Amino acid sequence: MPTTLQPRTRPPLTAWFAVASIALGIFAIVTSEILPIGLLTTIGADFHVSDGTAGLTMTLPGVVAAVAAPVVTLATARLDRRVMLGVLMGILAVADVLAAVATAYEVMLVSRVLVGLTIGGFWSIGAGLAARLVPPAAVGTATALIFSAVPLGSVLGVPAGTFIGHVAGWRTAFLALAVLSAAVLAALLVVVPPLPARQVTSARVLRDLLRGRDTKVALLATALIVLAHFGTYTYVTPFLRDVTGLDPAAVSAALLAYGVAGIAGNFLAGRTVGAAPRATFAAAGCLIAAATLLLPLIGTRAGGAFALLVVWGLAYGAVPVCSQAWFARAAPHAPEAATVVFTSSFQATFALGALLGGVVVDAVSVSAAMVCGGIAALLMAASLGGLGRSPSRP
Repeated sequence: MPTTLQPRTRPPLTAWFAVASIALGIFAIVTSEILPIGLLTTIGADFHVSDGTAGLTMTLPGVVAAVAAPVVTLATARLDRRVMLGVLMGILAVADVLAAVATAYEVMLVSRVLVGLTIGGFWSIGAGLAARLVPPAAVGTATALIFSAVPLGSVLGVPAGTFIGHVAGWRTAFLALAVLSAAVLAALLVVVPPLPARQVTSARVLRDLLRGRDTKVALLATALIVLAHFGTYTYVTPFLRDVTGLDPAAVSAALLAYGVAGIAGNFLAGRTVGAAPRATFAAAGCLIAAATLLLPLIGTRAGGAFALLVVWGLAYGAVPVCSQAWFARAAPHAPEAATVVFTSSFQATFALGALLGGVVVDAVSVSAAMVCGGIAALLMAASLGGLGRSPSRP
């Protein structure tokens, strides 16, 4: 009898190493993107610019990423995905080194443009690869692991980078991220198998996706809550310093408390978003609104500020989970396209929030920025309550 050749399968442990390397890459990207939040005042002082102007280090990556997500994905649709992940991680390492050695603010901004390019490309390509790395029964777990890097980057990476920056200087924090990016690049080349293009994402697929009502609901909710969060959280360090009166060590501790709560929020949302996506998303918006609106009132004391940051972290940990889940439900037939739209919309409003928050901080006060963000979060929760059914759910 002729021998039937069975397709080769990768060892399960190796497959999980590949998933973990992509998750670690997203962790490095997210941390690089939002590290200036914890070091904003120090970076601004070094380059002799205001806190609002220093907020451009948050705005630029978001703007570039919003454009890069569809452009890079479409332009490289037929290239091996492992090659693209490696190239993008190499760009991130260069960007972090450039930030660490920048002698002028303009050079710092160039480095942030490179970070944005990496965000848009790596996130859009890497987030949808779980199905190609693990058996079908494990795809859900692998996808959750990859996306857990998003809140982990914001809730662990920023406090750790802030601590390094206060102890050894903000430039050392960026150098540490460059080393991490180089390590991830090596891991990607070693443990991720060749991944030739399969499902090619086209402009037509993206257009069709954007016409759907469920996608429009996801876009509106994501825009409002991300605008609310990054219009305020970008400037939480100046608030804790100038309004609450915390020293740098206490600021790091407050951001760490926020981070721990964010991890809990991420996993709590993962357990509830499947059954109640709209309620989970709206609850996150309400909690962010409560935290930001109350900060100018009871955040003037350390105890009040710490308590509100815990609530805030718990709520924001749920946001990426809820937003991505909503986009995925809106386009189950085109997962990479759904991830592209999620990434682009998230990053565009990320940038707009940081920009508008900086305008309010410079023109009025950091407390006024918190109030404006709280109002936007309330609008997000109200809009979800009035939009009827969530995708595929009553």
